[in-house]
Amino acid sequence: MQLRKNFRERVKRTLPKKLKELRSRKKRIRSIEQRRRRKRVQAHESRLYSEYALLYDKTFGKIFYDRIKQVIGSLKIPRGARVLELGVGTGISSPAYPNHCQVVGIDLAADMLVQARAKIAKNKWSHLQVIMDALNLTFADNSFDYVTAFHTVTVVPDPVRMLAEAKRVCRPGGKIVIVNHFTTDLPIIGPLTEALDPVTRRLGWGTKLRLEPFLEAADFNVEEMYKLSKLSLYTVVVGANQKQSITG
Repeated sequence: MQLRKNFRERVKRTLPKKLKELRSRKKRIRSIEQRRRRKRVQAHESRLYSEYALLYDKTFGKIFYDRIKQVIGSLKIPRGARVLELGVGTGISSPAYPNHCQVVGIDLAADMLVQARAKIAKNKWSHLQVIMDALNLTFADNSFDYVTAFHTVTVVPDPVRMLAEAKRVCRPGGKIVIVNHFTTDLPIIGPLTEALDPVTRRLGWGTKLRLEPFLEAADFNVEEMYKLSKLSLYTVVVGANQKQSITG
């Protein structure tokens, strides 16, 4: 009896202290997790798009250009058309646009735009201009006939929001064109690819974006979806901007 009494007394003395320590530990863990989430590197913050912008242009530029040129050529952009490119980067796509249209390029990375402006000045492309920011477009509704996004939706922090802005500034019936890699739905490769996301974000792109859920979340009207070759990792998505035209 005395042993039980001593045990109960010990529990009464120590339990509140132990509970307080547990609660304190949980708070510390939550605080650490929150700091880690805040420090999580976003793809567009990669040093590839700042310190190594010139290197990006000379390496990825050569890899991506032929694909971009082929897609732009397939659009058959008419004379006088207004084109907005989201994520124009160093201006890799610039030579592919016909000079009979007007092109505005947007990007989040200031260092990339330095390279793009240098190209425009060097080649005297009067039909091209580039400005900052791809998520908060200052253009009026229905300002463009085409909106393009080449290798961009897995770089920006909010691709659905970006596409919503694209739809807003694109006129009714205008074309929105996306070229990008997306995470596969294959059982083993898909989860493995997603697991690499923290690493690839530091390199400059995310690996968690799946095509169908993305298009559904963005309420994107797909007209055409294809790959330029059977072995290509990249999908081309072309959609018509479905919204009511404004009549005044």
